[in-house]
Amino acid sequence: MDKQRLTQLLTRIGLLLLFITAIAAAAFKYSADILYMAANPDVFKDMLSSYGASGIIIFIGVQIVQVIIAALPGDLTQIAGGYIYGTLFGSLYSMIGITLGSVIVFYASRLLGYSLINLFVPKELLKKFSFLINNPKSEIAMFILFLIPGLPKDTLSYLAGITPVKPMTFFMISSAARIPALVASTYIGANLQQGNYTVVAIVSVISCILIITGFLKKDLLIAFLHSTLHKKKDNLKVDSELIK
Repeated sequence: MDKQRLTQLLTRIGLLLLFITAIAAAAFKYSADILYMAANPDVFKDMLSSYGASGIIIFIGVQIVQVIIAALPGDLTQIAGGYIYGTLFGSLYSMIGITLGSVIVFYASRLLGYSLINLFVPKELLKKFSFLINNPKSEIAMFILFLIPGLPKDTLSYLAGITPVKPMTFFMISSAARIPALVASTYIGANLQQGNYTVVAIVSVISCILIITGFLKKDLLIAFLHSTLHKKKDNLKVDSELIK
């Protein structure tokens, strides 16, 4: 191995260790607090209010951490955002944090590759979504996957970094596809704060049905997208051979 390759390898290992250390430290320090505050939005609101206008930045930071630590439930922090800031601004601040978190995760995966993916993406999920990795037509599949409730969207953000999708395309796809579920969550939080429990119950039931349906049908959906993308890939090969 020449000197340049050795330097690149050592740099990647160093960055990987740095990223893992940062996530481990954040998970150890903040995970319990984030879960507690998300489950107790009044406490969360009082804490953010104590920081004045900077509370918005802190909330956005919480959403960034939630994306990076994919095991943290995003729905809870989004509901808390609606409870504290209302549907419009709760959705806006959550989207900013989620997008920034997705940017960090995407570029970390693109830089560090499988070394990072193997640590943060379960082997079963990696196998299921492997059809995205080498397929140049994976954008539509990604949009559908991010749109369907019940799928691990933050984990998919890690996986997206090793696909051919262009960064800006991915950020636009993932952000747009997250909007319906995000608005629904913040809407629940806003109505919970206002005491509109009937609305909360109705929207929550609908959301749960969609999430459960998405979870139960995810394997069929993934299989359909897999077969569709491979057909397109085969057609591209045939077309290129005809041109030759």
